[in-house]
Amino acid sequence: MNAGHWLEVDRLEELARLEAPAQRVDARVKAVVTLVFVVCVMSYSRYQVSALMPFFLYPIAMLARGRIPAGYLFRKILMAAPFALAVAVFNPFFDRAPMAALGPVTISGGWLSFASVMLRFLLTVGAALILVACTGMHRLCAGLESLGMPRVFAVQLLFLHRYLFVVAEEGGRMTRSLEMRGARLRALPGRVYGSLLGHLLMRALARADRVYRAMVARGFDGEIRLLRPTSLRGSDWGFLLGWTAFFVAARIWNLADLLGGLLSGGVS
Repeated sequence: MNAGHWLEVDRLEELARLEAPAQRVDARVKAVVTLVFVVCVMSYSRYQVSALMPFFLYPIAMLARGRIPAGYLFRKILMAAPFALAVAVFNPFFDRAPMAALGPVTISGGWLSFASVMLRFLLTVGAALILVACTGMHRLCAGLESLGMPRVFAVQLLFLHRYLFVVAEEGGRMTRSLEMRGARLRALPGRVYGSLLGHLLMRALARADRVYRAMVARGFDGEIRLLRPTSLRGSDWGFLLGWTAFFVAARIWNLADLLGGLLSGGVS
């Protein structure tokens, strides 16, 4: 198993090459829809929880339409979860004002804000990962450039992603070299890891320089090119208008509360 599979940095690109409905949507449309989704989700106040629930419909639909394994996506989200926890973990201790009641249990504002932060983190990070998994970085960066992003930023974003493979491959070579010499990574002292990281950086820089020289020798001029240029179709416009309308409606009205009222009224 190569280093790319070891770090799973290439799994998103493999998913982007699937022949699935979500992958066939234009990259520019998915980028705009994801931006509207993130703006709507992040615009809620810190005590809003139930209003965020309808937004889960979008990532669930994209997971199904893009044939993206939910377990793999969840593992990726967990890698960034400590940052969100660091932001929200102290809210229940500092904000003790009662805000809601669940039967005999009183819920403070701190717990509501904690739940709101974690839900918004789950939604936004999940939507970003789904965007890459359904599009691929090459098509996504080309789409962002056509939407007005400066070319230098789009190219740098693409290179940042591509060079993860370079670093992963060099790290895999160093790991295999240590294992073949009988070293156990978990048993190495801490100072050795610092030396290994330094050597990894130097090897990655040397490899990156060779890659760049090879690209220039093949005529690279800074333009992101696609083998099959895409054009907006009717289904792309339907995707854009449909999801944008849903997000705006969910932001204006609390659809979860409206649905709960309808169901409780029907039951009574």
